[in-house]
Amino acid sequence: MTYRISGRAGVVAAAAGAALLVSAVTAATPAAAATPAVTCTSAKAGLADKLKKDITAAVANRKGTVAVGLYERGTKTTCTLRATSAYDSASSVKVTVLAALLWDAKKHNRYLTTTEQSLAKAMITKSDNTATSKLWKQLGTTKIKGFLTAAGMTKTVPGSGGYWGLTQENVTDEQKLLKLVTAKNSVLSDNSRSYILKLMGQVVSSQRWGTPAGAPSSVAVHVKNGWLQRSTHGWRVHSLGTFNGAGHDYMITVLTQDDSTMDYGVTTIQNVSRAIHKDLVPATSGVTRYTPTGRPSEAFVAVPPQG
Repeated sequence: MTYRISGRAGVVAAAAGAALLVSAVTAATPAAAATPAVTCTSAKAGLADKLKKDITAAVANRKGTVAVGLYERGTKTTCTLRATSAYDSASSVKVTVLAALLWDAKKHNRYLTTTEQSLAKAMITKSDNTATSKLWKQLGTTKIKGFLTAAGMTKTVPGSGGYWGLTQENVTDEQKLLKLVTAKNSVLSDNSRSYILKLMGQVVSSQRWGTPAGAPSSVAVHVKNGWLQRSTHGWRVHSLGTFNGAGHDYMITVLTQDDSTMDYGVTTIQNVSRAIHKDLVPATSGVTRYTPTGRPSEAFVAVPPQG
């Protein structure tokens, strides 16, 4: 840029012109989005700060995108990170499918049939995809949406075309679901809640990874996981878990995507979970910590070839 004004006036004009140029460049370049921060609250002094610090540290050097939800009833403790971000559900939606089945059966004042019980057990304990597809088709989108409305899971969108693994879910809604499963409410009967927890407590050992990592032996563990790889956002790896016993009652949801491998996502989830369990239930004599399998497995869900 050339300025033909001589003397002090020329210097001032040049400076002003440079400032305008910098201003124009700055305006044309949008500011980078700030990384979301972990938010925690608790009725127990010091717990919220400790959880925020430790969860933040657990995800600090992890690549990909991580969403976290924690709720502990006794101390009214809540932690969230990217709680409203949507993720492809993969097999984690299977808890929603079972809850919808039981909700619908309750509406019609009936028990599950022997066939439905067999399908439900296979769907949750072994993450059987064929069983899930049969129940999904039996329910249909209308009944599934009916359950989601009743449960207040307003941001969960069922996958279209029978692709239940592409259901859109977020931490907020998954935590709502886990709260319904673990406490008396008008949506699910006590028998339904007990049944869901029973099956989540019987998940095969190769699929008991994720949120149970680091859980103290003093609590009962209930879990359902999922994973999925696609061309966009790489691996999605998720884990839902509820934990109760010895005066503790809490639930954890961790959803991830953009993971380079399945194992990388599993490790991220387990780092977060170990930090949470440690802070909520400090080590005491005679209490051991759960160590998940070193060879985690899960069922690959059917998805369209592109996306």
